[in-house]
Amino acid sequence: MKGLSQEEITLYSRNIKIPEIGMGGQQKLKEASVLIIGLGGLGSASALYLVAAGIGNLGLVDFDRVELSNLNRQVIHDMNAVNKAKVESARERLINLNPNIQVDIYPKLISKSEGEDIINKYPIIVDGTDNFETRYLINAICVKHQKTYVYGAVFQFSGQASIFDARRGPCFYCVFEKMPPKEIVDANRNVGVIGSLPGTIGTIQSVEVIKLILGIGKPLVGRLLLYDALDMNFTEVIVKKSPHCPVCSGG
Repeated sequence: MKGLSQEEITLYSRNIKIPEIGMGGQQKLKEASVLIIGLGGLGSASALYLVAAGIGNLGLVDFDRVELSNLNRQVIHDMNAVNKAKVESARERLINLNPNIQVDIYPKLISKSEGEDIINKYPIIVDGTDNFETRYLINAICVKHQKTYVYGAVFQFSGQASIFDARRGPCFYCVFEKMPPKEIVDANRNVGVIGSLPGTIGTIQSVEVIKLILGIGKPLVGRLLLYDALDMNFTEVIVKKSPHCPVCSGG
């Protein structure tokens, strides 16, 4: 891949001034590929900041269309995008933000067959989904193909984030072994969430992705970060790989 153009050097100048990044790190970001699954609140924030940071290739997966009720939290979309496919709306916004990057779109629901083909193209997977079924599927594919799974979730005024990588820590199933009962899952669908909350968690996900690409700092591997927006505090829970996990340990 070509080096940074003068336009890119200017665009990313605040990144480049950081000692841990510099020109070499910015080139690594340009050469990186990341997949975001879900273009809702989490995916919106992650995508915007990753593209602004100079991630060279971003894949976007979402089968849905933009609805008016999405706009309080899914800030990658706007009024003009209502009824448009989310991946199309997001790509347009991202290219306008940074025309130096490549955005691949997949207007489909992640399934076992197609999901494996898509996820296998990218080393880092950002979870912007809102249901356990899809997360278990993403996790299984990530474990199988040795991908890094950057997890995020939100509910009303609370959120959480972690990184699941079975090569050096627990997978999603190690931590969330039991899916909630169906009645709880159904009750939690379409519940309220303060609009800025997924922005906070999605931004944390984007920072973790950048750290992973550059190999800097301490990523959230083996740590589950809990955020309570009402009390404005963060709590860290240490999570460990299960030796009996049927997904990553063959238990």
